[in-house]
Amino acid sequence: MSDPTEANGTAGAAEGAEPGQGDGANGRRVQVVLVDDHRMFRTGVQAEIGQTEQTGVEVIGEAADVDQAVTVITATRPEVVLLDVHLPGGGGVEVLRRCAPLMADAERPVRFLALSVSDAAEDVIGVIRGGARGYVTKTITGTDLVDSIFRVQEGDAVFSPRLAGFVLDAFASTDAPPVDEDLDRLTQREREVLRLIARGYAYKEIARQLYISVKTVESHVSAVLRKLQLSNRHELTRWATARRLV
Repeated sequence: MSDPTEANGTAGAAEGAEPGQGDGANGRRVQVVLVDDHRMFRTGVQAEIGQTEQTGVEVIGEAADVDQAVTVITATRPEVVLLDVHLPGGGGVEVLRRCAPLMADAERPVRFLALSVSDAAEDVIGVIRGGARGYVTKTITGTDLVDSIFRVQEGDAVFSPRLAGFVLDAFASTDAPPVDEDLDRLTQREREVLRLIARGYAYKEIARQLYISVKTVESHVSAVLRKLQLSNRHELTRWATARRLV
């Protein structure tokens, strides 16, 4: 896992750019931190949107887990954070909880846009309740992602089309029922272990990801199997995949 890094260069104005060539050509600028536990994905996103003179997006930091994210976000105070939902150390919801004072800063708020492979309703609703301004999936194009970042910077709420319905349904009533009663039986840590098991991680890898012992991982897996009335990790993987939790 790489340490958080900061890009300290100052974005220059796009000289000679034609109108409509990119967000940078319109004079807009936004500072962004990328939070995702997959280094190759972070590299890909930065290559896609981080050409500041063309897009107006300046990537000033990266993080791979919850603790790194809080440290980098606090130090750099970006305008927008691209936040993965599933992270070692507590997930995107934990990052939002610990960064709540930064989001509440009236003069210089840090705004969060969830960027995740998951389109599960419980993931979407969880981070929106945590304070994120929007949620888009990793199938989004680079152009649309840049547009979403600027909209969040301006205070808009942004969602991939299918996901907006989840949020409307969840907030239509303060007494909205759980999205998935089976999943609701699991603790946050059990959900993290469940997702990593479903992704094919070995117990030792899960222990490293979550900073817990292998024995604790085994205990969580046993608890998940018991609560969901499943027999083994293969059934667990099928269960998670059917609910798009992977």
